[in-house]
Amino acid sequence: MKGFRKRLSYRLTRDTVLVAMALGLVLNVVQITLDFFSARDSMEEEIQALLSISLSPASQIAYNIDVRLAEELLDGLLRHPATIDARIIDSEGQTMAAASQSSPDSAYRWISDLLFGSSRVFSQPLKVPQLQNLPLGHLTLTIDTYHYGLQFLQRSSYTLVSGLLKSLVLSAALLGIFYFVLTRPMLNVINSLSQVRPSSPEKVRLPVPANHREDEIGTMVGIINQHLETIDSSLAQMRLAESAMKNYSSQLEQEVEDRTREISEKNTALQRGNRALVRAKEDAVRRARSRANFLASMSHEIRTPLNGVLGMLGLALEGELDPGQRGRLEIALNAGESLLGLLNDILDISKVEAGKLNLENIPFSSRSLIEECATLHAQQARRKHIDLVTNLAPDLPETFLGDPTRVRQIVNNLVSNAIKFTEQGTVSIEASHNEGIFRLDVTDTGIGMSDEGMQRIFSPFSQADADTTRLYGGTGLGLALCRQLVERMHGQISVESHEGQGTHFTVTLPLPIHEDSGSTKLPDIAADLQTIGVALAFPNGNPHGDAIRRQLLAWNIPVSLPEDAPDAILITLAENGPAIPELANHWRGHGSIIADATGTVSNETSRCQVLSLPLNRNNLYQTLCRVAGLAHEPGKEKNARVGEAEALSRPMNILLVEDNQVNQLVASSMLKKMGHTVYHAENGQRALEALEHQPFDLVLMDCQMPVMDGYEATRKIRQNPEWQNLPVIAMTANVMQGDREDCMAAGMNDYITKPYKRDELKSAINRWMPPLPPES
Repeated sequence: MKGFRKRLSYRLTRDTVLVAMALGLVLNVVQITLDFFSARDSMEEEIQALLSISLSPASQIAYNIDVRLAEELLDGLLRHPATIDARIIDSEGQTMAAASQSSPDSAYRWISDLLFGSSRVFSQPLKVPQLQNLPLGHLTLTIDTYHYGLQFLQRSSYTLVSGLLKSLVLSAALLGIFYFVLTRPMLNVINSLSQVRPSSPEKVRLPVPANHREDEIGTMVGIINQHLETIDSSLAQMRLAESAMKNYSSQLEQEVEDRTREISEKNTALQRGNRALVRAKEDAVRRARSRANFLASMSHEIRTPLNGVLGMLGLALEGELDPGQRGRLEIALNAGESLLGLLNDILDISKVEAGKLNLENIPFSSRSLIEECATLHAQQARRKHIDLVTNLAPDLPETFLGDPTRVRQIVNNLVSNAIKFTEQGTVSIEASHNEGIFRLDVTDTGIGMSDEGMQRIFSPFSQADADTTRLYGGTGLGLALCRQLVERMHGQISVESHEGQGTHFTVTLPLPIHEDSGSTKLPDIAADLQTIGVALAFPNGNPHGDAIRRQLLAWNIPVSLPEDAPDAILITLAENGPAIPELANHWRGHGSIIADATGTVSNETSRCQVLSLPLNRNNLYQTLCRVAGLAHEPGKEKNARVGEAEALSRPMNILLVEDNQVNQLVASSMLKKMGHTVYHAENGQRALEALEHQPFDLVLMDCQMPVMDGYEATRKIRQNPEWQNLPVIAMTANVMQGDREDCMAAGMNDYITKPYKRDELKSAINRWMPPLPPES
């Protein structure tokens, strides 16, 4: 029985009969459903016809009030097998005559009641044709639905049983047909395959069953025979190949032996090569360390005398000199500063290439940084009579996270190059921020570059061409350093240029915005400026005017022409020379501002202020407030400035620890001119002895000294509880990576590098100046 159920004929019959039975069941259900609605409608029509026949006699009986005839009529209605109650009700609701009988009982009655209900009540009003408006009562029939339900159930049972019998007959017929047409021929094929000998299966050929040569079974047997022939051919070829492989086996073994010997020899050579690479790597590391040590040593050795040279030149320039002497000393000072810049560039490039350049990630204001760089280079641009313009996006975030020192190097190098190679026209600095990317554009109208020159400018010690080097000088390190710094910060730098048409450098850096970035809107205290407005009197196309107009509009300050806004604040461009423009002298509005790009205007009044160019947003805001009379608490600011100046000029006792006599003389002269008292110590041991004999307000400590260096001296200072809060500032020529960290680790408070300028030294001292003792 289990094998029979696995036969294909059984499975086909089963699936076919199941589908047929399911389809037949659905059709029978549909037929029964239609029969149900037909039976219900037939019941309604039959009862309505019975009422229609009895309505006229019942109306006459009710009109004549004949009770005997009424009972005869009702008895006649009870003869209908479905009627169980018949009544004639008069117009007053009283029963004139009634007849009834009990309902039949059956085990299947609940099915009929479920489908048709247990009983139905039909009622028709009685009336005679002559008196339509005379109420005579009602003829009421109560019908037992079982009579109709039983007929419906009989028909439904017959439909289901006949459908089931038809399905069974169909199953038996299909089973026989599938067996003789499909299963038996397949069994014959299977029996033929089972008789094949395992020793030579490819020799057998299957017989095609009778009457199946043209159908699927015959096709299948033909395809099997074709595959058997293919197998026979393939086996013959395999036997030939096997014999050939046996012939080649010895040759293959010999070849494998030869190849193994070659691989062994190559492996030995590879190991020798790896050992050579390891030695080369170790040698390269030693050379890199030697170069780093050499750079550190050379930096220290060059900076130490350079500090004396620059310091002495600076001190000499502060004295009384005739113009010739001053000019020669300034040339020497500029040459020394150029040498210092070259040394710094070489060290920075070496740090980047060695992977030893550490980047800070601190909050800084990109706007202030760019404006400071522009102010620093403004005098250089004025000497060449070119316009240096800062046109920063008004919505530029106030604070970014990054390395401000390296960003400043990039800006300074690009701006310095732009001014150097521009003889007339404009150098423009633009900055914006979009989708997490800070973008800096430096554009000039200078000599431009060729395509070949643009490919060389980012290489160290290279410039666009030889003529550029002869005419403008320079080492070619600035742009190479810019490229390496930008790439180190995961940014990009690109250049567009045409000969004689200027150059456009673009730098993009992925700088995140700091959380406390501040607002770029106009402060509430200056809201009156939006009412007063500005009258802008600049020549058409002047780049400074475009930058000022852009910032004013970002603050929602109306900008008009002077003739359209006579009561506004006038901003006009200064003419050559210190004189105030005529328009500003006769302006009747809220005041005037002279935008000075030459650095020569100095005659300020309460109604006429000077705004130095290139544009600085904070200076523009403060100048507008002063002219409009909106500067708040001027007395407090003045007192704060006076107090700060007094604090920064307070004399102190300073211990200078320096072994080089020239540097002692330079530092002592600077400190004495600041009003401080200076004591010398040649090394760390002498410094400790001096501290034991008298108190000092601050110590300036060199790091590399004989007997005891600055690191060891500072550690011993910190071990003494009395000197725990004594400020110690490192003055060293060591500028390599880790030098500042070494100073901080030894206990020093600050760090300045040689050669240092007077302002740098003064700023460091002021940062660590001890507070004044409280007045008694």
